Amino acid sequence: MNEHLEPRPRTGVARRGFLTAAGLAAAGTALTVATGGRAVAGQRPSRSMAAAPGAPGYSVPLDSAPHTQTWMAWPDSTSIWRRQLSGVQANIALVARTIATYEPVIMCANPASVAKARSLCGSDVTVIGSIPVDDCWMRDTGPIFRTDGAGGLDAVGLNFNGWGGKQNPHQNDALVAQRVAAYLGIPFTAAGLVCEGGAIETDAAGTLMATRSSIINPNRNPNLSQAQIEDAMCAAYGASAVIWFPGIVGQDITDDHVDATSRFLGAGAGAVQLPLSSETDIWSNDERQQDQILSTATNALGNPIAVSQIQGPDYNLIRSTNPNFVGSYANYYLCNGAVISAQFGDANADAAARATLAQLFPDRTVEQLDIDYIGAGGGGIHCVTQQQPVP
Repeated sequence: MNEHLEPRPRTGVARRGFLTAAGLAAAGTALTVATGGRAVAGQRPSRSMAAAPGAPGYSVPLDSAPHTQTWMAWPDSTSIWRRQLSGVQANIALVARTIATYEPVIMCANPASVAKARSLCGSDVTVIGSIPVDDCWMRDTGPIFRTDGAGGLDAVGLNFNGWGGKQNPHQNDALVAQRVAAYLGIPFTAAGLVCEGGAIETDAAGTLMATRSSIINPNRNPNLSQAQIEDAMCAAYGASAVIWFPGIVGQDITDDHVDATSRFLGAGAGAVQLPLSSETDIWSNDERQQDQILSTATNALGNPIAVSQIQGPDYNLIRSTNPNFVGSYANYYLCNGAVISAQFGDANADAAARATLAQLFPDRTVEQLDIDYIGAGGGGIHCVTQQQPVP
């Protein structure tokens, strides 16, 4: 467990900030909220229904679609995690073991770490040493799997560049997507933009949502216009419209990934995590803004989106006192038959989140895990997993 100090309020949270403190390039210091408008899906012309070149008819399914297996990555870098490494490894192993009770899990590990990963993950998790990694964020580095509805499966890579060059090295992670596709023997295409899997949510019915701060950003796509970025996103995911949230620039390594706050539940349905009414920091205001935008948006079919709210925890009551901690219930992972979510030690909020997830996914078991080291690293369970859908 983390070393728990006296609780303190969450103000100026810099998610994944401790990675910067570990000797990585700084993400930025200004409390800057991304400016610019939003493109509401039902209010702009459709740009492209085509999938990436060479793969007509392919699109990314909902996270809740049946899975063949889950992909994960084993962290072993002391330069990134320092004294938190053993804790985050224990968290990753816990997530893998829990998912493995519902569906197969493949853990990518560096050759020197295979034995340790196997010992902590147990025999139900398959650990391979043929796909080396730099860190554990498989959502961002792994392939985006697509299906064609006729038994076909391919993969798209989002050209991972270390979250805009903020983490080095990332040479192995930049190759994870295509190496996983090669391991599976499926077609692979590089997308026409640079971003990460946690930056985009799809309703699998033509609509995407994302923050402008994490994609329309010169650290990822300096030479692309918004229209070009939207075209590339829609081509990669098999979508036709994008809902944009402004987001937050430079206060975490991801520049505010959407999957920590807002998720699609299906066509015309979403969920947003909201803060306590007393919280007024930039992250809390960002959550409220995403809720307002999504609640008034229309999807690619021109229909309104019904938004469910997930109450966030009280940061004065959670176990962790790390100022960079991400207490996101919304960053859950759906596997076959279960919702794998976090609990943070705020008993009332943990119970309320469990009840909300059980209501949103009535046919699934809700598993709540203590992942405090992953949370202190700026992420959650969705961030460290990548689903491979059944073709």
